[in-house]
Amino acid sequence: MEFKVTKKANLLTIILMVVGAVFTITGIVVEMGHDEGHHLMQRISGNLMVNSFFFFAIGLGALFFLALQYATETGWYASVKRVIEALTGYLPFGAAMLAASLLLITLMDGAHIYIWMDPEYTTEGSAHYDAIIDGKSAYLNKVFFWIRTVVYLATYLIFWRGFKKRSMLEDEVGGTDIHFTNYKKGALFLVFFAVFSSTSAWDWIMSVDVHWFSTLFGWYVFAGMWCSTMIVLVMLVLYLKKQGYLPNVNESHIHDIGKWTFATSFLWSYMWFSQFMLIWYANIPEETTYHLMRIENFKFLYFGMFIINFAFPMVLLMSRDAKRHAGILTFVGLLVLAGHWMDVYLMFMAGSMGATAYIGFMELGMMLLVLGFFVRVILTNLTKAPLTVKNHPFLDESIHHDI
Repeated sequence: MEFKVTKKANLLTIILMVVGAVFTITGIVVEMGHDEGHHLMQRISGNLMVNSFFFFAIGLGALFFLALQYATETGWYASVKRVIEALTGYLPFGAAMLAASLLLITLMDGAHIYIWMDPEYTTEGSAHYDAIIDGKSAYLNKVFFWIRTVVYLATYLIFWRGFKKRSMLEDEVGGTDIHFTNYKKGALFLVFFAVFSSTSAWDWIMSVDVHWFSTLFGWYVFAGMWCSTMIVLVMLVLYLKKQGYLPNVNESHIHDIGKWTFATSFLWSYMWFSQFMLIWYANIPEETTYHLMRIENFKFLYFGMFIINFAFPMVLLMSRDAKRHAGILTFVGLLVLAGHWMDVYLMFMAGSMGATAYIGFMELGMMLLVLGFFVRVILTNLTKAPLTVKNHPFLDESIHHDI
């Protein structure tokens, strides 16, 4: 059965984008009323990075999850394979938006987001010269930064295109040759991803707090990405089931995705606590500054998003029945997804704007605008291929999946 976007869904995406645009413009106008030099562009650039990265990360997390299923030769996922592929289909749009945001910031010498891009901080004798930033300039410089960024995005898009092409071809020719090709390519992608998921997190996010570093940071960002992806996946599968699609998907499939949501929320919580506890225990000034600044200026938001991302899944998704209940999964999913957006917001905005950052019309507007576009792209992707795969070697196993 082929998916068709309903008028209600189309209207929802339009409303999200229109409301988002109105809120964004309102926020910009308000900010212009009391703008202090670079503050407006800094806030716009920061919000562009928050939302371009957050939604790009969901598409990338889906590509990782798809490759993981290929590399482990998993059977149960075949019934939801097209839904995962629809999420990966946001990658080219997300990559373009992220690259455009980074280019804008680069042209403005960092826009006070990446201060290491500003020559004032790396030129000896200048008013803002910083010896620590200058010492990192062999790695943190515009040319090398863009070389790495292009390599990251190109690698992701090349693997995405290959998986997509072979998936369509498998429907036509069947057999096991394509399956074993995907098995090898999936394993190869995981090798690249193991490195790039960390180094890109250093480049795009950790370098905002250029004096600070954490060896766990790449894993921390990855865990948030994976959890957000599983939440979107389970809500999308539930939506399609409610609309009468995905006849091969049963409660066991929903349960499995619910378990992934539960597990990845705990993985993220473990990474958050490990990073926080080790820095707190060591009490080294150049490490504690990251947490101190956020606790002193964003205590409610900082600990609030941790409680949302940890406590709600722990309390509400612990039982077997809860992982099969559409209402509970949707309620918890929406809360945790909002919590992870707040996490990304704090990583970018608290690091760049410090105590002056706040969530207002602009922040909500840009989030709603990109969310509407994201949902629109995903729903459109679902219309481009049958929702049930054909000739997949594990399709029969997936149809009879029961736990």
